[in-house]
Amino acid sequence: MCELFGMSSKRPTPALTSLSLFGKRGGETADNPDGWGVAYLEGDAFTIRKAPEAAARSALFAKLAQQIHSRLIIAHVRKANPPTAHTLENTHPFMRTCCGRHWVFAHNGQVPEVITPLGCCHPRHSYPEGETDSEHAFFYLLEEIAGAFQNAPPEMTDAWFETLALRSAAIAEYGQFNFLMSDGEHLLAYGHDRLHSQQRIEDDARSVVIASAPLADDAPWETFAPGELRVYRDGQLLGRWCAGMTKLRTPAIS
Repeated sequence: MCELFGMSSKRPTPALTSLSLFGKRGGETADNPDGWGVAYLEGDAFTIRKAPEAAARSALFAKLAQQIHSRLIIAHVRKANPPTAHTLENTHPFMRTCCGRHWVFAHNGQVPEVITPLGCCHPRHSYPEGETDSEHAFFYLLEEIAGAFQNAPPEMTDAWFETLALRSAAIAEYGQFNFLMSDGEHLLAYGHDRLHSQQRIEDDARSVVIASAPLADDAPWETFAPGELRVYRDGQLLGRWCAGMTKLRTPAIS
């Protein structure tokens, strides 16, 4: 099954050790050989590199793991289940512009309902380039977020965080829906049933690493509560929402 990796930090940080361990999950230590992708901030803009091949055997992935210094990263290794073509269009992360921001998204799980003709949660105004339920769900979420932005000023972040948590829970009812998402400022992590986090402090800089499964046993990892959405900025946890829209922590947004 696909796996996710994310990192949010106060300042650009090397991710060689974590990305190298994660890359092995793409066909060596786990059965995810059908593609890989990495989205990372360079300045204020995302760069995405991806390929429909096994990360564990990719010279380009290994090179990127050595080179990337970023304050925000989302990476994915793919297991095409149900089977879809091994193409760039079907390889995560996906990127799209909405609400004056560039967004990236990567998903673990299956929610086939979003691509069936009479299923739920179809994007109404967007046309995904690939075949995956993941990209369809991403476009649907962006359309719902856009509605929240129209009804409140962008600085009122609770409105779209809560919209995202509610719509994510609705999609998760139809399968398995874990994802990482970012607007270039926030790292949003939704753990329907399979997501872990690890807080780190290096050289007085706080960071957080998110992964589908713990990458190593060198420090404790925290398991997400079922149906939990977490929002991070600069490595700091801003807020948590859980299934049923229970706010577990009041966001400390500054």
